[in-house]
Amino acid sequence: MSAPSLLTLTDRIGHAARVHGVLALPWERRGRARLRALLASGEAVTLAMPHGSRLRHGDLLRGDDGRVVRVVAAPEPTYALRSPDPAVLARCALLLGRRRIAAQVCPWGLRIRAAPALRALVAAMGADVHEELAPFEPEAEPPQHGGVAGRNGAPALDIDGA
Repeated sequence: MSAPSLLTLTDRIGHAARVHGVLALPWERRGRARLRALLASGEAVTLAMPHGSRLRHGDLLRGDDGRVVRVVAAPEPTYALRSPDPAVLARCALLLGRRRIAAQVCPWGLRIRAAPALRALVAAMGADVHEELAPFEPEAEPPQHGGVAGRNGAPALDIDGA
């Protein structure tokens, strides 16, 4: 007798009348196109998305049997960056962006994945840093457009419309 086959999640869909399960993954695992995981119910699933796919909190995935699963951001170790001075947070955001460090913009400040070197860096800039176990959903990277590249290969911005 063969073992039952795993539900294979292959398609991202926009909406569903019914959601059959929840797949909680931390940020790093939501960047993998192929993986095995457990739904909140304990059912094992296989993720088989196109290469380069990045799952976001709230995405809906359709399985090979038609069932739909919602992706949620799992709690993970993060740092909450706060400051009464918005300029401190702006400088932290600029520094993190230049270093291509994923950051989540929150009403109260910034959230980044926990890393001791980053903690020391943003604390030295004046941010209050608190370790928290929390879902992490950083800002999406801007799409890459064709055309003339700016510094460091970034897309050139047409600011004045000329």
